[in-house]
Amino acid sequence: MASSSTAVGAPNKKGGILTVIAASLMLFSMFFGAGNLIFPPMVGVSSGTNFWPAVIGFLAAGVLLPVLAIVAVAISGRSVRDLGANGGAFFGVVFAVMAYLSIGAFYALPRTGAVSMETAITPLFGWEGTMANGLFNAVFFLIALALSWRPTTIIDTLGRFLTPALVILLVILITLAAFANGRNPGTPTEDYMDAPMVTGLFEGYNTMDAIAGLAFSIVIVTSLREKGFKTKGAQVRSTITASLIAGALLAAIYLGLAWISQTLPGGQEYDSGATLLADAANLTMGTVGQSVFSAIVILACLTTAVGLITATSEFFAMLVPKTNYHLWACLFTAMSILFAFQGLDTVLSIAVPFITFLYPPAITLILLTLIQPLVKNAVVFYWTFRLALWVSVIWSALTVITNQGWTPFLENFLALSPGQALDLGWAVPTAIAAVIGVIIDAATKAGEKYEERKAAAEADAKASANAETTTAPTA
Repeated sequence: MASSSTAVGAPNKKGGILTVIAASLMLFSMFFGAGNLIFPPMVGVSSGTNFWPAVIGFLAAGVLLPVLAIVAVAISGRSVRDLGANGGAFFGVVFAVMAYLSIGAFYALPRTGAVSMETAITPLFGWEGTMANGLFNAVFFLIALALSWRPTTIIDTLGRFLTPALVILLVILITLAAFANGRNPGTPTEDYMDAPMVTGLFEGYNTMDAIAGLAFSIVIVTSLREKGFKTKGAQVRSTITASLIAGALLAAIYLGLAWISQTLPGGQEYDSGATLLADAANLTMGTVGQSVFSAIVILACLTTAVGLITATSEFFAMLVPKTNYHLWACLFTAMSILFAFQGLDTVLSIAVPFITFLYPPAITLILLTLIQPLVKNAVVFYWTFRLALWVSVIWSALTVITNQGWTPFLENFLALSPGQALDLGWAVPTAIAAVIGVIIDAATKAGEKYEERKAAAEADAKASANAETTTAPTA
């Protein structure tokens, strides 16, 4: 007779808890990569006496949004593409492709190799130059490819082995550095003087983890399913639990990294979080400090690279069924080697337009997806999603175009929206569009009608598939 835990589609209690913990560590390691290591120290040292509002802003964008992204996908029970389809089929495909490419081969993935080389290998061994850069990135990404070759084992690869090593090293560094010198916050820099929380928020944006959260959901759900969480309810509950644990661990590590930056003498003289942490490690651990820091950087970047290769390859294999996972994994690995070979500055130059463009629709999609279950008995969103998402896309695109200096005459128009100077101008127009959408949906019942049509189409497709199976000739 099956046990009760098996009957509900989940592993036994002890095995389930251990698997969820391993999944949360896997998720933490996928999030905690290059930018996650170097941004918090600069927030801490630059914010000075405005430490807490700046850190709260950073945690809102760097922890809360990514966790909400995973929860949104888990609650909806759909992929990022299906989630994005709330803005229309075209929006769903284009948004998902851009999101995966931005956190994959076009930016975040090659950044893991570039940061590892410039902040871990060169300071430790003195290797630099075209040949050394090319060889290191080739070896780095081939190792990441090997670790991601079997996506169903990623919980074991990251959650049970690599991540514990990374967390232990981080805790050692933070603990020793925090107690080695007294905290001495300085005067906030100009950016953190008047609006420290908003500045911290944008530093959190730069991790791109909100978009990564949407993308990583496919990995964690697939991994948990392979570990015995078979029913939708078990998958949703375990995914949400794992994301909350991972978020709490991320917040603790970010806070520790920001804190120790204020214990380093002359901290505000640094213009790089990587250099600051390297010197903090040397100051607290002597000659082994750089080795410990290099190990932290490489582990952080490697675990993130494995997660990114796995997530992007699984998505594109699902998007283009005639190609398999391993082909995409090899392609994205080769592209990452090529981009990382160009150096960190080149990789980062690609990032800002992508971040500026993708974040408004990503945040809009996450928030509306979380709000919908709360109000579904009163109104089902249809035009609410479409109007809000497309307004956020258009406003975001115009902001990127203006920031690039291509159409300066748009500046006066965009400046009419509150917060445009802080790149938050999209928020008010998007909120207005959402309210208009809610009014239309309540009056026309467009959402209910759409759900009925979709359910009927899915039922017809299932019936056709069953009929084909029943009438298929036996061998």
